[in-house]
Amino acid sequence: MKDYAAKDIRNFALVGHGASGKTMLSEAMLASGGEINRIGSIESGSTVSDYHYDEHDRQISIHSSPLHVEWEGTKFNVIDSPGYLDFIGETISSLAVVDLAVVTVHAVNGIEVGTEQVWNYANDYGLSKIIVVNGLDREHTKFEQVLQQTKDHFGGNVFPMQLPVNSGPGFNQIIDVLRSELITYSTDGSGKFTEEDLPEEWKERVTALHQELIEYVAESDDTLLEKFFEEGNLTEDEMREGLHQTIQDQVFIPLFCTVANKNIGVARLMDFIAKYGSSPVDRASIKAYDAKSDDEVNIALDGNDAVVHVFKTISEAHVGELSFFRVYSGSISTGTDLYNTSRGNTERFGQMFLMNGKNRMSVTKLNAGDIGAVVKLKDTHTGNTLTGPNNKVKLPSPKLPNSNIHLGIRSKSKGDEEKIAIGLATIHEEDSTFIYNVNSELRQTVLSGQGELHLLVSIDRLKRRFNVDVETFKPRIPYRETIRGIGSSKYRHKKQSGGAGQFAEVWMRVEPKSRGEGLEFTESLVGQNVDRVFVTSVEKGVKAASTEGVLAGYKVVDLKVEFYDGKQHPVDSKDIAFQMAGKHAFREAFMSAQPCLLEPVLNVEIKVPEDYMGDVMGDISSRRGKIMGMETEGAFQRIKAKVPQSELYHYSTSLRSLTGGRGIHSEELSHYDEVPRDMEAKVTASAKAAQEES
Repeated sequence: MKDYAAKDIRNFALVGHGASGKTMLSEAMLASGGEINRIGSIESGSTVSDYHYDEHDRQISIHSSPLHVEWEGTKFNVIDSPGYLDFIGETISSLAVVDLAVVTVHAVNGIEVGTEQVWNYANDYGLSKIIVVNGLDREHTKFEQVLQQTKDHFGGNVFPMQLPVNSGPGFNQIIDVLRSELITYSTDGSGKFTEEDLPEEWKERVTALHQELIEYVAESDDTLLEKFFEEGNLTEDEMREGLHQTIQDQVFIPLFCTVANKNIGVARLMDFIAKYGSSPVDRASIKAYDAKSDDEVNIALDGNDAVVHVFKTISEAHVGELSFFRVYSGSISTGTDLYNTSRGNTERFGQMFLMNGKNRMSVTKLNAGDIGAVVKLKDTHTGNTLTGPNNKVKLPSPKLPNSNIHLGIRSKSKGDEEKIAIGLATIHEEDSTFIYNVNSELRQTVLSGQGELHLLVSIDRLKRRFNVDVETFKPRIPYRETIRGIGSSKYRHKKQSGGAGQFAEVWMRVEPKSRGEGLEFTESLVGQNVDRVFVTSVEKGVKAASTEGVLAGYKVVDLKVEFYDGKQHPVDSKDIAFQMAGKHAFREAFMSAQPCLLEPVLNVEIKVPEDYMGDVMGDISSRRGKIMGMETEGAFQRIKAKVPQSELYHYSTSLRSLTGGRGIHSEELSHYDEVPRDMEAKVTASAKAAQEES
C-alpha cells in the first residue's frame, strides 16, 4: 500500500443500533475496494470484522474492529463498532479517534435508542455525520417515515441524497438527487449498476430537492451565497466545492440508501465519503495537555514531532498484545523511539500493521492522521499517549459511562485465584468499561459492566482464555452502621492469668453526626485517672470496632466518640488492655444509642420511549424509588430517580424486558439513607448468618 498523506485519508466509524447493518456495510466496502473476494455473512461467521470466538458464538459485534480499504485515490480507515449498548465503550473509543461518524438506521425499525446514544456521543466529539438507511429490501420498510424520524430527532437539515424507488423485497433502484439520475443495481452482491435518466414521475420532487441542496451549499460560503442570490443557481463544480464544507459545518446531514448484504448503494456512498467526507486536515489541530504542567495546548497535524494515542488493546494468541493507535502529529516508522507521557517510559515501535479483522498488512511508516497497530509494546496501555522528545503531551481519554450492573465472582477451585486476577486485569485492559473490584471490606470480588450480556461475555472470556472455573453470586450491599441518639458506657477490661495481668477501664460517650461526616474520635480527659499515652490505644480499639461493625458487621460511620474518663492500674495497664477496653466500650455505647443501618441510594437516570413511561415509573415505585424529575428528548423520556442499591440487582435486564429492549439507564452513588425497620431486621439476620457460616 502506498504512503498516504492526511488529506487523502478518511477515518470513520460505523455506528448505530444493534442489527442495523454496520458489519455488513463494512463487508460490502471491503468487497467493493477489492480487499476481499466476496461478501461474507454473520450467520456463517465469515465476516472480516466479526472474527472473535464470542462474536461467532452470539452472531453480534462485540469488539470494535479497525479495517482499511483503498477507494478512488483515498485510504479508508473504517472502524466497525458494536451496536448493542452493553458494548458501548468500544463505540465511544472508536468515535474518539475518527473524523466522521457513519450512522446506520434500520429501514424497518427506524430510530432506536442506540441510534440516539451514538449520535450524542458523535456530537460530544464534534464529528460530522452521514446517515445510512439500510435494509431497504426488507418487508414493511418505511423510508418516508424513517426520513421524517431522522429529521425529528437530528434536525431538519437531514437531507436525502438518495431516494429508494422500489423499497421492499426485490429492491434494486435508487434515485441519486445530486446527479438527478436513476440507478439500477444488480442483486447478486457484485455492486454493479446502470445509470439512466430520471423517470418522469420523479422529476418534480428531485428538482425541488436539488434546489434545496443548492441553497444548503450556498449558505456554506459567502461568495457562493452571493452568486446564488444573483443567479438563482450554482454550477455542478461550484456545488462540489461547497458540499465538503457544508458537511464539516453540519449545515446539512446527508442521508443515503443501501442494502449492505447485497452491495446495493455502497459504492455511491463510498464515492461520496472519498470526495466530500472529513479528512484529518479538517481537524488540523486538537486539544491536549502538557505532560508536566497540565496546561492546555494544541497539537498540529503538520508538527515535526510524533504524537500517538493508543485507543484499543487486544491480546492475541501467538502474537501477544496488539496496540491500536492513531497518529495525531508527525509520522512514525518501524524502529522509532517514543516517550510514553502517561507511564513515564520509552517505547520502541517494532512491527506495525494495517488491520482487516485478524488479517494484518505490515507497514514501515504511518503519517499524521493515519491509524495502525503495533505489537509488543513493553508498558503501554489503552488511553496512553506516546510522543517525540520535544512534544511531551497527553491526549485526553474518552469519558466512558458508569457501570450499571454488578455481579460477584469466586473461584470454584483453590489455587486459581492468581490466574483469575491476571485474567480480570487482561480483560479490563481490552475493555475499559469492564470493571473489577476486590472489596476487602465485604470480602468479595465484584464485576461491573454495561449490561448482563456484557458481564456474561466477559466471564465466558475469562473461563475460556485463562482456563479457570468460576461461579457467580449476588454481591453483598455495602451497608453502613450508625446511631440515631446519644449513648454511653463504662467498660472495665480485667484479665488475670499466670504472669502479667491486664487492666483498663474506659468511660465513653457517642452522639450522631450529619450524613457523610464519618467517624470522629475525641478525648476530654481531666485529672490523672488515665495516662494520656493510652488515648491512642483507645482510639485503635474504637477504629477496630468501627471497621468490624457492631450491629451487623458493616462499617460504622457518622458519629462522634468521646473518651472522657477511666481508670488504670500502675502495673497491669498497658496498650492492649486499653485497646480491648476501648473496643468494648464503644460497642456498648453504640448499642445504647439507637443503632440503625444505612443503605446506599443511587441516582438513576432512565431513558425510555414515551409509551413505556407508566410501566417504568410504576416499577421504580415498587423498588422503593423516588421520582425526582422527567425531561423530554424527542420521542424519548428521561426519568431521574433515587433508588436503594439493594433494589437494583440486574435492573438493566428488567428494564430491557419491560421496554422491549428500548430502555437504558445509568447509576451513580447519591447518598446513604436509613434502612426501613422491617428490612433492617432481615439484613441484620442475614449478615449474622453469613458471619457464622464463614
